Amino acid sequence: MRPVPPPPRLRLLGQFRLELGTETVELCRNGQRLLAFMGLRGRVSRTVLAGTLWPEATEEHARGSLRTTLWKLPRGEPPLIRCHGDTLLITPALRVDVHALTRTALGVVRDHGPPLYATPPLEALTGEDLLPGWDEDWVLVEREHLRQLRLHALDALAATLIRQGRPALAMEAAWASVRAEPLRESAHRAVVSAHLAEGNVSEAVRHYHAFCRMLNEELGVAPSPQFTRLLPGRTGWTGWTGQAGRTG
Repeated sequence: MRPVPPPPRLRLLGQFRLELGTETVELCRNGQRLLAFMGLRGRVSRTVLAGTLWPEATEEHARGSLRTTLWKLPRGEPPLIRCHGDTLLITPALRVDVHALTRTALGVVRDHGPPLYATPPLEALTGEDLLPGWDEDWVLVEREHLRQLRLHALDALAATLIRQGRPALAMEAAWASVRAEPLRESAHRAVVSAHLAEGNVSEAVRHYHAFCRMLNEELGVAPSPQFTRLLPGRTGWTGWTGQAGRTG
């Protein structure tokens, strides 16, 4: 019996890569842009696709460029992109790494995963960015959406791991979120919560004060009441102009 070939794979996290069977297929730049957009959206009209990929061109020229790029895509069965009237659809067989990441992140945020993570999905949530180096508007929008989803998932994962009595792993998730966005308060709250779950009050207070200083220096604001209530009677932060005395 002939072995079943692996499904086609499209990698958009980090360097663009299309894998058909066991081969990596090289595409021209327009082919990469077309397949990346379709891989992310799944279904789109020719008008929207042409206008997005060739925004400076006339509609006629943009549609011509789209036809040429579609013609140059690798042939296969099933085809990577099917046409249905004015609509283009990516083949359901294509495995896109961004979709796997999105499913993982949403599962964490929605808490639809198993009640106890055997192996928390830290590696999946801290991988490479979407198409680094690509600076087109549609890529920037998708990249920011994915970044925000990852950050929310890391915050949720840290909270889940604290509830499960695994503060060390919760700290890893919290610090991954801090490294991705140093001024994100929810990430620093997760760090403090993990310290408190371990009984390390001094570490929690030290981290809180460090965040207060950074927030004051960078933005001239104080942490939210939600953060200060984590350490009632222990913060004593007076570094923000206009704030004095103890909070909480």
